[in-house]
Amino acid sequence: MDVVNDNGCSWINDLSPRSNIKTFSSDLNCEWLIIGAGYTGLSAARKLGQLYPKQKILIVDAQLAGEGASSRNSGYLVDTTLNDGFTSNKELENYKKKANIYKLGIEAVKRFIKEYQVDCDWNECGKYFASSKKEDQKILENFSETLSKLGFEHNILFNKDLTKRLGTNFYNIALHTKGGILLHPGKLVRAMIDTLPGNVNLYENSPLLNWKKINGIINCNFKNGSIKTKKIIFATNGYLKSLGIKTNYNFPITLTASMTRSLTDSEFKSIGEPKEWGVLPVRPMGATIRLTKERRILIRNTAEVHNPYQMSKSELKKRQLKQKFGIKKRFPQLPDNIIQSTWSGVVSRTRNSSQIFEKINDNIFVAGCYNGSGIGVGTLFGEQIAIKASNENSKEIKTIEERNKPTWLPPQPFLNIGVKTRLIYERFRARSEI
Repeated sequence: MDVVNDNGCSWINDLSPRSNIKTFSSDLNCEWLIIGAGYTGLSAARKLGQLYPKQKILIVDAQLAGEGASSRNSGYLVDTTLNDGFTSNKELENYKKKANIYKLGIEAVKRFIKEYQVDCDWNECGKYFASSKKEDQKILENFSETLSKLGFEHNILFNKDLTKRLGTNFYNIALHTKGGILLHPGKLVRAMIDTLPGNVNLYENSPLLNWKKINGIINCNFKNGSIKTKKIIFATNGYLKSLGIKTNYNFPITLTASMTRSLTDSEFKSIGEPKEWGVLPVRPMGATIRLTKERRILIRNTAEVHNPYQMSKSELKKRQLKQKFGIKKRFPQLPDNIIQSTWSGVVSRTRNSSQIFEKINDNIFVAGCYNGSGIGVGTLFGEQIAIKASNENSKEIKTIEERNKPTWLPPQPFLNIGVKTRLIYERFRARSEI
């Protein structure tokens, strides 16, 4: 599984390059092996290191740790979601189950940053679900009813107030939730790497080629060596399918995003000098937009079925044009050449927007597929899958396992045809919001 990421992600490039990168070129043995070093894998490794300080724990990633989806998302730690995949949450009880998991995810991240004194630009400013379409007011009013029944503090805002808060008159209606948090995803995952326990060994740029269970031992073959382990946790999220894990229950979607340079004093003044904010679209396939504390604008307005292992510079350039157009629609007074970087990333989806958290058998465990909510849920699921793999239980595991389980997906080529068709339909419906 060779993954070749572009080097244009601003979140990653904000950080100092790491110097402690290890690969392996021999045969190893361990009690525990974790595949994938993003939020989930790193959290699982940290928990196992705490539970088993005298056992050998290995965590291996096909690329550089934390530089996949964990650093390439938009930095929203969500308490609520409006568009989970391709379905709406009509049943209040099912929505409550999801919201309970989001709450536990926020608590898990909070515990981590408090314990290790992490600076990840944490901002409890909430988030907006916004639309330029006045007719979307009905969607937000219905959503408001759901949030009110569940006790979420929120309010609906209109164009005049939104213009003051966001610095753009593009949006006519929005619902603001107070529980959402904005942060720097690269700083958060880097802290998870830097705080791994001493008995955890991290190996990077080491793709897993194949694996097999023989006589109770998991045999894993990598590009430059092999590992035999007693127990394994798969935490590769968008790449679970490629490793033969829950293949009929998840699929990858490729997203692209762009970020501007910092706005100058005069540019910032021209948009009203707003405080940091984050907007999510009311309609699926609309644009996700952030104004960061460094006065940079982030936009993500593409989602597609694409080769998840690599996106070329020329393909990124095409998507950057869409993002430039999206920024100009909202901020026409800003210069044309304001975008500084563009990057791609992979999100994992299920048919019913549920997550994967499962014991495959006595030796094999898996957690992933967060449907775009991976910062909190990934951190939570990593900790809890480690506890589950230790044959222990917790109140968090009980809450997680009360969720609706992922539903079965049709085989290829029908799956890709169905997903592409749905994306085209949602893109058409949200064409004004891109």
